[in-house]
Amino acid sequence: MNNTSILITGGCGFIGSNLCILLKEKYPAYQVVALDNLKRRGSELNITRLHDAGVEYIHGDIRNPEDLRLDRKFDFIIDAAAEPSVMAGMGAALSYVINTNLNGTINTLQLAADTGARFIFLSTSRVYPIAYLEKINYTQGSTRFELSENQTLPGVSSKGISEAFPLDKARSVYGATKLASELLITEFREFFDLQYVINRLGVVAGPYQMGKVDQGVITLWLARHFWKRDIAYFGYGGTGLQVRDALHILDLFDLIDYQIHHFGIVNGCTFNAGGGLASSVSLFELTEICQEVTGNKAGTFSVKENRKGDIPLYITDNAKIQAHTGWRPKRTIKDIIEDTYTWMHKNEHQLKPILDQ
Repeated sequence: MNNTSILITGGCGFIGSNLCILLKEKYPAYQVVALDNLKRRGSELNITRLHDAGVEYIHGDIRNPEDLRLDRKFDFIIDAAAEPSVMAGMGAALSYVINTNLNGTINTLQLAADTGARFIFLSTSRVYPIAYLEKINYTQGSTRFELSENQTLPGVSSKGISEAFPLDKARSVYGATKLASELLITEFREFFDLQYVINRLGVVAGPYQMGKVDQGVITLWLARHFWKRDIAYFGYGGTGLQVRDALHILDLFDLIDYQIHHFGIVNGCTFNAGGGLASSVSLFELTEICQEVTGNKAGTFSVKENRKGDIPLYITDNAKIQAHTGWRPKRTIKDIIEDTYTWMHKNEHQLKPILDQ
């Protein structure tokens, strides 16, 4: 596979830029191309990183079909381009999130179908409906909500949420665009012979993430401690017991690396892929870890009322993907925080205007 060529859309974003660089570092002979419109603040900082790693950068927007007329073929297309905020489209114009996350995916799918590229789609756990996630049975521990053994819904256990979780209620405009994209991917397989794999990711974190209030909470939390700013516990009594699992960007790379090189095993599959129970954390626990790593204490305040779209907990059940591939996350929440802190400390002056918000 020395002549392998890979196009990564959203290639200057957090996930996309890391995948580009890690692939090029591990496989120097591969042609790795990053395409990005640089809309996300801070994404422009990754152009130099890509160049230094030997990754080709193309300024382009997946919303524009003409930007994808690249006069070359790719063996793989990794679709990492998205408006990633679950709040996108809520109380604001819907056009950008729909045009990017749905129409943009259609344009990218068309490129893959026309050129025979195998398609790796980065979807989201937010395809699962909010109303069902709110009905998950859990107990309240001293520092977090904990999944109960006894559940009434399919696809949920004390290990987390599996691919069997129901999909027949509302989820958010963001989640709907990603689920609609998943459905279209399966149509492209049926009618255009597309080869694909879909990865439903939860929280992904690590160095080079430009975290903000509505997306990238772990980096945001660390940044608030790093620059000694306030943090807020929103909803569920304002105690910070809500839980998410988090996947280190290096663990995601390990997964994508496996899928590229063992595509026949994963072709046509849809997987949940996250940090799992072992790499889960509540906001309260995240605060303690950030204090320990930075040596700083952030001011805290509470808002007891839930916001629309809030959920008490989400933990990925990785049983299916582990059975298919043998992949499992190796890094912990503490690893994520320490690695992100090292990056933040090294690039403090460059990152302060972006992350100190």
